[in-house]
Amino acid sequence: MPTIPDTAKEVRLAKHLEGELGLDNFGLVQMQTPEPGTGEVLVRTEYLGLSVAYLEMMRADSHLPIPPWEVGQRIGGGAVGTVVRSDSADLAVGDLVRTMAGWCEYSAGSADQYPKLDPELFPSPVHYLSQGPTAYYGMADIARVGTGDVVFVSGAAGGVGSLAGQIARCRGAAKVIGSAGSQAKIDYLVNELGFDAAFNYHDGPVLDHLRELAPEGITVFFDNVGGEQFEAAVAAAASGARFALCGALATQIGDHENRLPEPDRTAATAKKIEVMPFSTYHTPDQVAAWTEHFSTWLGENRFVFPRTIVDGGITAAPRALVSLLRGAYKGNVSVKVAD
Repeated sequence: MPTIPDTAKEVRLAKHLEGELGLDNFGLVQMQTPEPGTGEVLVRTEYLGLSVAYLEMMRADSHLPIPPWEVGQRIGGGAVGTVVRSDSADLAVGDLVRTMAGWCEYSAGSADQYPKLDPELFPSPVHYLSQGPTAYYGMADIARVGTGDVVFVSGAAGGVGSLAGQIARCRGAAKVIGSAGSQAKIDYLVNELGFDAAFNYHDGPVLDHLRELAPEGITVFFDNVGGEQFEAAVAAAASGARFALCGALATQIGDHENRLPEPDRTAATAKKIEVMPFSTYHTPDQVAAWTEHFSTWLGENRFVFPRTIVDGGITAAPRALVSLLRGAYKGNVSVKVAD
């Protein structure tokens, strides 16, 4: 094991988010490396996961059912790490663990705060940072996707959407359509992830694309974006369609007010569309269900895990999150924290 330094860095919220996210929303702090107490462990963060869901936690007027982060509070989020000191019978030095300690190089706590992970289950620890629990729960349990469904995934090249489309395919969907913001991402969805079709949402009205690619009507919509894409999905939906609402990126970037979608309520009612928002916070059972399917599908070569790893340590995390929101990456995004 590498030498444990006396001090370690963490990233905190410098000011609440208003408008677009910038580097001035973050502050880097040098702290004493925490000392584990009796029965506790010290964990070195290896990889840190990034998500657009952090935006709402950074707003003072967050609409989430949990309190937003306070100014001066460490940025939260999931990570994987390695136990480097242990006074616990449950975890040994060298064990790979999951941590929710957030954006920090080291953290300490009781063993039950650090679920042990199997290092042999996936090709890389980064696989444990996938947003698959969100994608699987929304697609399988909320939208109930199955044989014969015609599926539309908005924001399909992102960390959730890129998995949601593949989950639909693995569960027997007849057609999977994705939207993305560049030709490179469209090619990626079709040629590498197995989407049946994809379109650039900058290239003309979304509804025109949906009517061309799914003239029979979409039966499942997995929404990561909101805005025009949500409105178009209502217009293009088949009777009895199921809408799983995961996120609303169009309403999260820029001005926070008055950006919610305005669908045709008459059409939604007439078509008997089920509109089902769902939480991205999951139970251990939901995480376990995804992990089992993920490892199986990977082993059967039916699934691709699209991912981007950003080097540069903990100090690279703020810029990486800003870049993520600007569409710079494909798939799941994580930051390599440890050298």
